[in-house]
Amino acid sequence: MKWLRNFIAAPVVLLLLGAFPTPVDAQKSGVSSHPQLEVIQFHLEHRCVSCTNIEKFTRATLAAHYPSIPFRLVAVEKKENAKLAEQFEASGTSLFLYNKKTGAKKNLTQFAFLQAGNEPKFQAGLMQEIEAFEKQ
Repeated sequence: MKWLRNFIAAPVVLLLLGAFPTPVDAQKSGVSSHPQLEVIQFHLEHRCVSCTNIEKFTRATLAAHYPSIPFRLVAVEKKENAKLAEQFEASGTSLFLYNKKTGAKKNLTQFAFLQAGNEPKFQAGLMQEIEAFEKQ
């Protein structure tokens, strides 16, 4: 009898879960839940392990938890990026949250380097920073 109850309950739960839009559904439909937020990482041509980890951990966090937030990787040494690097006062590896609408910036560089060797702490910290930045 127990197997019958589970057999009936499983499809009902799946139907209910499918009825609500997820962040990935919102992205697919063209609706962004974070329309103004962007994460920008500046870097130099020669990158250390910490610098590459910052990129890898940031991309993984955004893909898993904030698929609608764009990530931009910017080489500060390229002439076409000089104006943007100057705007953010970036001369080497730096990580920023940026609100395109208000122009607000949050420099996460110190946090990123401190947590570049610990992906779980990096991910948790980045998520906390994003949530706090959105409330501003």
